[in-house]
Amino acid sequence: MAQESFMEAVEEGLKLSKRLYYGKDRSIAPPRPPPPMSKSPNTYLPTAAMLYAVVTDPAVVDNPDIPSYQPYVYGRCDPPALIPLHMNRVSLEVDSYLDDTVFVTVAGEWRVHCVMGSKTVDCRLAVPMGEQGSIHSVEIDIPRKSYHTQLVATEDKRDLENALGADDGLLLRPDIFLLTIPQVDGGTNVSIKISWSQKLLYHDGEFSLCIPFSFPEYVTPPSKKIPKSERIQLNVHPGSESEVVCKIVSHPLKERKRQVDSLSFLYESDVLSWSSMDFSFSYSVPCSHISGSVLLQSPSVDDIDQRDIFCMHILPGSHRNKKVFPRKIIYVIDTSRSMQGKPLETTKRTLCDALSELNPQDSFNIIGFNGDICPFSLSTKIASRETIEEAVQWIGTNFVTGDGTNISLALKKALEMLSDTRDALPMVIMITDGAVEDERRICNDVKSHLSNMKSISPRIHTFGIGLYCNHYFLRMLAMIGRGLYDAAYETDGIENRFQRLINRASSALFANMTFDALDELNDVEFHLKSQIYPTSVPDLSSEGPLIISGRYKGDFPEVVKVSGIVADMTSYEVDLKVTKAKGIPLERILALQQIIIYTSQAWFLESKQLESKVENMSIRNSIVSEFTSMALFVTETLKKEADSEAKKKKSPSKGEAAGTEPKPKKVKVLKKIGIGFGNVKATTENISPGFNEPKPPEAAEIIVKAASDCCTRMCGYCCCMCCIQICSKMSNQCAIVLTQACTALACFGCLECCSAICCSGND
Repeated sequence: MAQESFMEAVEEGLKLSKRLYYGKDRSIAPPRPPPPMSKSPNTYLPTAAMLYAVVTDPAVVDNPDIPSYQPYVYGRCDPPALIPLHMNRVSLEVDSYLDDTVFVTVAGEWRVHCVMGSKTVDCRLAVPMGEQGSIHSVEIDIPRKSYHTQLVATEDKRDLENALGADDGLLLRPDIFLLTIPQVDGGTNVSIKISWSQKLLYHDGEFSLCIPFSFPEYVTPPSKKIPKSERIQLNVHPGSESEVVCKIVSHPLKERKRQVDSLSFLYESDVLSWSSMDFSFSYSVPCSHISGSVLLQSPSVDDIDQRDIFCMHILPGSHRNKKVFPRKIIYVIDTSRSMQGKPLETTKRTLCDALSELNPQDSFNIIGFNGDICPFSLSTKIASRETIEEAVQWIGTNFVTGDGTNISLALKKALEMLSDTRDALPMVIMITDGAVEDERRICNDVKSHLSNMKSISPRIHTFGIGLYCNHYFLRMLAMIGRGLYDAAYETDGIENRFQRLINRASSALFANMTFDALDELNDVEFHLKSQIYPTSVPDLSSEGPLIISGRYKGDFPEVVKVSGIVADMTSYEVDLKVTKAKGIPLERILALQQIIIYTSQAWFLESKQLESKVENMSIRNSIVSEFTSMALFVTETLKKEADSEAKKKKSPSKGEAAGTEPKPKKVKVLKKIGIGFGNVKATTENISPGFNEPKPPEAAEIIVKAASDCCTRMCGYCCCMCCIQICSKMSNQCAIVLTQACTALACFGCLECCSAICCSGND
C-alpha cells in the first residue's frame, strides 16, 4: 500500500466515523479529525503505534454499545476505509545498550468501537519505528484467539503462500511496519505488544534517541469515565563505568536507580489525553580524550557458535579542540537518468554544502558518472574559496543526466587520483541509486588495488538511494575500503542522511588502528559495524563511537592496547580495560550487525553456507533477514460454546490428553521485509528510485471502481437523515417519477461504463 493510498483510506475512515453516536451523557464531544490532507501531506501517517478497522462495507459502522438508527448505505469502500480505533492504555519500555542499540517494546489496548457487535472486520496495525528500526515480534490477544509473529525459513514460505497467500502489505515505508489481523468482532478489546530495535544517534558529544509516541486526538475515547493509563520506562546501560549526564527528556521521568553501569527512569500516570509528542532522551558521557572498554561474555547454550564473545567500545571524547585529519576527498556522483529530478537536485545541494565546509588544508575533486565520467578536474585541487565557488558553478552546469551507470570507471579514476597520498587522509564518497551487473568484479578490483598501495589507502564511503541499487554491494565496497555506508530509501531522507555520512567521514580522529595482545587468541573473528576484516578497521570519527565485536577462543588479556595515528600523522595509543558484561545481552545486541555482515559476504562470495548461517541467526534472534520471512501464527485460546459442549460429550481420543494446550497454527506468511540485492533491469531502464510503488490496477478493479464511484461519492456527501426526511414528505406520484428517473440514470451509467471500459478495445 502506497503512502497516498493509506492516507486517503484514513481520511475516508474518519468521514465514516461521523456516523457513530456516543449517547447524550457523553462527557466530552467526539474528537475532531485534523484538517484536510491537502494542507499537510503527512497528516494521516501514523506517528505512533496505531490500530485501524478495515471497512469495506460502510453499513457495518456503528457504536457497538449504543446502537443508533443507521440508514443503509449503498455501495462499498474500494479501496477499504481505515477507521482509527480508540486506545484505552499504552506503555513504552526502552532499553539502551552500549551507546548504540535500543530495544523498544510498546504494549497497548485498542477497542473496535466503530463496528456493530454482530459484525466482524479486519484490523490493520501500523507501527512507525525510529532510526534504522527493525521489527522483532508482534503479539496479539483477542477473545478466543491469540496471534504472534515468527520468522520462518525461506523453504517454508512457498508452501504457505500456495495454501493461504501472502499478506497484502508489510511496509508502508521503510520505517512503518504493517500487519493485518483477520476477522475481529465489533466491540472487541485488542491487546497488542510490539517489539523492535533501533539505533542511537550521536552528535556534538551527545547520544540521543527518538521514539514515535505522538498519538492523534481522534484515538482518545470520547468519555472521561474510561480510565486511560500511560506508562514509560527507560533503562540505560552505557557499557562503561563513565558518568552519564542526562540532557534532554520529553516526558516527566523520575529516576528510580543510578548505578555505575546503568540508570533507570519511570513515568506512569492516568491521563485525559494521550501523549502528543515523540519520546526523546539524550545524554552525554563526559570525557576529554579517546576512551573505551572491552566487554566479554560466554555464548548461550543454544548458540551454534560456542566461541566466547568480545565487544570493544571506543568513544571519541570531547572534540571541540581536537584536530581532524587533513582530507583529500573525491566525490563520485551518479548522474544517470534515474537520478533526474529531486534525487539529483538534493544531492547537488548537499554536495555544495559539503564543499563549503572544507578547510584550506583540504583538497578535493568531483566525478559525475552515468555511461561515461565527467571530472571537475584532472587532479585534486586545494579547497580555496575561489576553487569551491568554481566547483559549485561547475556542478550547476555539468551535472546533466544521461544513460548508463558506469560505477567501475568512476571508481577506478577516483582511486588513481588518490594513489600517492601521504600527507592527508584520502577518501572516496560515492552516491548512487542503481545496480550494475559487474558488482562482484568491482569489489575484487578495488580490493586488489588497495592491497597493492604503499601509501595511506583511500577510505571508500558509499551511499545508496532507493531499493533498486544493491545495498549489500555498497556495504561490501565500504567494508573493503575501511569506509562507512548509509542509505535513504525515500527521496525525502537523502539530504539529511547523505550530509550525516559526509560529516562523519570527514571527521576522522584516529586512523589505521591495530590491536595488540589479540594475536595470542585462537580462532578470532571480528564483526565490525561495517566490516569483518582485522586489517580493515574503520577510522574513529568525532561524529560517533566505534564498536568492534567478535568471537574468540583462549584467555583474553586484561587490557587491550589500540595503536594508530592521529591528525598530525603521529602515533597514538589507547588502553581499553577488559571486564565481564553484566546485565547486557551482547549476543542479542550484536546479532543484527552480524546478520548484515554475513549477508553482505554471502552475496559477495555466493556462499550457500553463509546464507544458512544467516537464516539460523535470524530465526534464533527474531531479526529479519534476506533469507527468512515473517509468518503470522494463531492459537485458539477458547473454543465456542458449541465446540465445548461437543468435547464434553466426546471422550478424549487415544494419545490426546485432556486439557492439552492448543498448538499455534500458521495463518499466513507476510511479504519479505528485506531490501533485496538490487534491480539491474530497473537501473538499465532508468526508473527513478522509489519505495512500494503502487501496482497498476487489474481490469476487474477498474470496472468495480468505475461502477461504484458515483454511489460512493453520493454516500460520502449526502446526509442519510436528510434524504429520509425529504422522502417522507414526497407524494406517491413524485416518488414514482423519482424512482423512474434514478433507474434511467443508472442504465445510462452502466452503458457509459461499458463503452468506456468493456467496448473500448483495450485489454
